[in-house]
Amino acid sequence: MKTVRVIGAGLAGCEAAWQLANRGVPVKLYEMKPHRMTPAHHTPLFAELVCSNSLKAARIDSAAGLLKEEMRRLGSVCLPAADKASVAAGGALAVDRTVFAEIITEKIKSHPMIEVIEKTVDDFKMDELTVLATGPLTEPVLANRLSELLAQEHLSFFDAAAPIVTAESIDFTKAFYASRYDNGSTEGDYINCPMNKEEYLSFHEALIHAESAPLHDFDQPVTVYEGCMPIEVLAKRGTDSIRFGPMKPIGLKDPRTGHRPWAVVQLRRENAAGTLFNLVGFQTNLKFPEQKRVFCMIPGLENAEIIRYGVMHRNTFINAPKVLSRDLSLKQYPNIFVAGQLSGVEGYMESAASGIMAGINAANRVLGKDPLILPDYTMIGALLSYICCFEGKDFQPMGANFGVLPSLATPIRDKRERYAAFSARSLAWFEGRKHHENCG
Repeated sequence: MKTVRVIGAGLAGCEAAWQLANRGVPVKLYEMKPHRMTPAHHTPLFAELVCSNSLKAARIDSAAGLLKEEMRRLGSVCLPAADKASVAAGGALAVDRTVFAEIITEKIKSHPMIEVIEKTVDDFKMDELTVLATGPLTEPVLANRLSELLAQEHLSFFDAAAPIVTAESIDFTKAFYASRYDNGSTEGDYINCPMNKEEYLSFHEALIHAESAPLHDFDQPVTVYEGCMPIEVLAKRGTDSIRFGPMKPIGLKDPRTGHRPWAVVQLRRENAAGTLFNLVGFQTNLKFPEQKRVFCMIPGLENAEIIRYGVMHRNTFINAPKVLSRDLSLKQYPNIFVAGQLSGVEGYMESAASGIMAGINAANRVLGKDPLILPDYTMIGALLSYICCFEGKDFQPMGANFGVLPSLATPIRDKRERYAAFSARSLAWFEGRKHHENCG
């Protein structure tokens, strides 16, 4: 049987390899770590989460929750690992990123149909079935090769990660545990650092005048993607821009005053032990000393021990609407499938979902089956339809949201009920597919 090459062992690559192997298709999985590391990676583990440790909302009647439920029903390798590695995060599914990556690495390496090859790949052959899942920091040589093949330049945007601090260094005479509107555990899943108006204005002033780190490796102008906007860039849009964004105090009450604070910085658990927390929404490209100076102005973080500073790096993706078919193979080179953020989806689980679909369709090619194209009223189907069929002039990465789904046959005014109906419609298709397979 034909062997399929999967290049890259991130979320998308692991999902693609898993789908292929579980269908009896031999896989050669190429991963350049640990011999070569990107600026954003820190471990040799597969499926390393380099930005937030949150996989977003868990509720099925949310876009992110529906996406994950569809992935479960397609046999995801990432979601069982996420369940085992989960940490408290209110209504979100957040994970201890080390445990999460360790579980997936072990599963992939122990699968008898997957051969892991630690090697940097600079090229690929047009006559070999290949899944490209090299991620947003694709090696320049391989990225240039792909660019040449497609006769177009890649599009790039910049992504940023938030700092991580130790729980023991947080001053709990000022900070407090709580979830918005008292959701989540009785203790509260987030640490909250409240600010009054004067503290907020001083912090905002320091933030917008802090010095950013130079981006020495990149020559082209910086285009920042809205989903990962550095906190200092967002702050420069106006005095209240971050107070109505990541620092919104809605649904929280400062136990010291009994009132809602003027602004609040939330910290989310980073590991299962609860010893590390990341600053939610505080992706940044400030110089490390500036991060220490400015973020330690936050009440409760005056003596915070920052064990990982925020960093900023480039993301690369293809112009999917021009070059990608609905089965995620390249129109010009149908033996090459593209998955993950390189394909133009945005987000951890969105990348993993595209890996699932690329893996299934590469396997179907080997097995002589038709490609699996999910209907547009499923979240995965709508997302892939969007990136492959976008008709506008300025294509940008897209994450899961209900706006990409077709309207319901009968309109529903209530938003929560409408979202539940969207989810029910999608999952009904998966139930019907399961019934059909069982009967077959």
